[in-house]
Amino acid sequence: MINLKDKIVIVTGNKGQLGSKITEIFEEQGAKVVGFDIGDFDLRDNESILKNYMNVFKKYNKVDILINNAGVSVFEDSMLRTEDDFDFVSDVNLKGTFNSIQSFVKCIDKHKQDKASIINIASLYGVISPDFRIYGDGDRKNSEVYGATKAGIIQMTKYFAVYLAEKNIRVNCVSPGGIFNQNNPQSDEFIKKYNDRCPMKRMANDNEIVGGIAYLSSDISSYVNGHNLIIDGGFVCW
Repeated sequence: MINLKDKIVIVTGNKGQLGSKITEIFEEQGAKVVGFDIGDFDLRDNESILKNYMNVFKKYNKVDILINNAGVSVFEDSMLRTEDDFDFVSDVNLKGTFNSIQSFVKCIDKHKQDKASIINIASLYGVISPDFRIYGDGDRKNSEVYGATKAGIIQMTKYFAVYLAEKNIRVNCVSPGGIFNQNNPQSDEFIKKYNDRCPMKRMANDNEIVGGIAYLSSDISSYVNGHNLIIDGGFVCW
C-alpha cells in the first residue's frame, strides 16, 4: 500500500549510509530522487539552498517529498569541545534543517503546489542520553551538541507540523537507533554492548530505517502529522 511511484523527492545528505539507502529504495519503488550532499550546497547558506530547490521545481514542476537527512557530529570529550565545533554541528543540523524547510516551502508557494510531505531525520539521542557504558576507548562517543540538535529537530518538526498544516504540508520525523555500518563496522565490543542494551538484541539495518521514512513519505500516512517515529528495536524502552 506504500506507493512512491512517480513521486519527486529531494534528499539531503544523499551520499551517506542512510541517504544512499533512501535513494536506492525510493528509486526501486518508482520515485525520482534528487540528492544533495557536500559540494552541492551548504545547508548554512539559504540562498544556495533556495536556488537549487527552485531548479528542481522548475525541472519537474513539483516536489512531493523533502527528506532532511544531512547531518554532522563531533566525537571528542565534551570538556574538550570548542566553540567552533559546537557552532558547526548546530548550524548544519539545526539551522540547516530550518533553512531547508524554509526554502522548500517558498518553492511550494511559488509553484502553488497543493500538498507535500517533509521528513526530518533526528536520532534516538534526541530522545534519550547515551549510555556511556556501551562505548570502548576507540568508539565514537555520541556528543552533547549532536543530541541537542536532534532534540531540536524533533521539536521543530512539531512546530512546522502545526504551522504548515493549512498548506497541506505534513511534517514528520524519524529517529533511528544504532545502525550497523557494513562499510565501516563498529567495534565488536560496541556491537556486543549495544545488543545487550537493546531488547531486540541487535543493531538496525539501514533498510529498516528507510521503511519508516517511506511510510511517512507516502499517502498511506496522510493523517500522520507532527509525529516522531522512533525506530530503535525498543532501545528507549529500557
